[in-house]
Amino acid sequence: MNIDPTQFEDIRPFTDAEVPQAIESLIANQACEQAFRYVKPDIDWGTFAHLMRSFKTIKDFKERMAYNIVADIARSSAFSLTISGRSRLPEGHVPCTFISNHRDIVLDAAFLNVTLYDVGYGMTQIAIGDNLLISSWIETLVKLNNSFIVKRSVSGRQQLQASLNLSSYIHYTITQVRESVWIAQREGRAKDSDDKTQSSILKMLNMGGDADIVTNLMALNIVPVAISYEQDPCDFLKAKEFQQKRDCPDFIKSKRDDLLNMETGILGNKKRVHFTICSPINPQLQLLDRTLDRNELYNRIAQIIDTEIYKHYRFYPCNYIAHDLLNNSGRFALNYGPNDKQQFATYVQTQLDKIVIPNKDEDYLRARLLEMYANPLRNHLLAQNIQ
Repeated sequence: MNIDPTQFEDIRPFTDAEVPQAIESLIANQACEQAFRYVKPDIDWGTFAHLMRSFKTIKDFKERMAYNIVADIARSSAFSLTISGRSRLPEGHVPCTFISNHRDIVLDAAFLNVTLYDVGYGMTQIAIGDNLLISSWIETLVKLNNSFIVKRSVSGRQQLQASLNLSSYIHYTITQVRESVWIAQREGRAKDSDDKTQSSILKMLNMGGDADIVTNLMALNIVPVAISYEQDPCDFLKAKEFQQKRDCPDFIKSKRDDLLNMETGILGNKKRVHFTICSPINPQLQLLDRTLDRNELYNRIAQIIDTEIYKHYRFYPCNYIAHDLLNNSGRFALNYGPNDKQQFATYVQTQLDKIVIPNKDEDYLRARLLEMYANPLRNHLLAQNIQ
């Protein structure tokens, strides 16, 4: 397939030649400085600027700056950040398309890159929606960090062209640039943690190929990733949004809401965070009947990805407690003790107390919070054919 890389100018990451100018623009931006000081209050901006100017390539920035910032965030906001399934990664650093469930706006991909780097696999390019590029300096920063842009603010014919261009870019990155990419299994987070791959994501990934659906997706070497947060610091914001949409179906989050979710997700306590590399799906794709109806084929592929993710979650006492509370049972009582149950009850109430909203429906909000922690376990049981 002949792909002209100049067609990606509006969505691609920066090139090495663009790094110095990008760094200078970040150093000079007061909003950028304020954001960094928010995360690292004791930062000396002059020393930081000198360090930034020492980066001459994207690889330099990712490995010496972005890695350390994300690792610092993990140390300050999580008890542990771990990865398993390394043996499932293709040998020889074959580029992959990592598709994961989506918990945190910023940190899912950032944490994955840190853990992949730690096991010697290397970092990915990251898909990021243009709805999150709230300020010009944020766009500069993400492009400097080897991210590519997913255009969500276009519609109609423009959306079709944007999807085709995005798909072509991902195919180009995997097959010609020979770099891995990360993309979430759906647009936006699954706020109830009922993780399901959207067929629209698979349709987009197919568009950039020039063969049948299965062949096109196999060329991307899709590897699902299961992300498990013991605590989601944004859970109360997600529950709040559920009631806002229930009470006003036309409710749409503001840019300020997105920024609050980003800040809360980055700085809030997550306790244990685990990434599991699942089995590459090409062997299962190879067995599919390619004569199936297109929509049925996409559904089958989505189910393959979902099942891999469901099978490989890591569970914590809160998941078992939430499942038992929602089902008014003690089915999983052996997986937690009285202290675990009391600590989780206190945590849930603390999160509920943070929600300030007209006509606050605490019973409804509590149920939504519990579902966030119970749904991964419920889906895991379904995937294992355990009722």
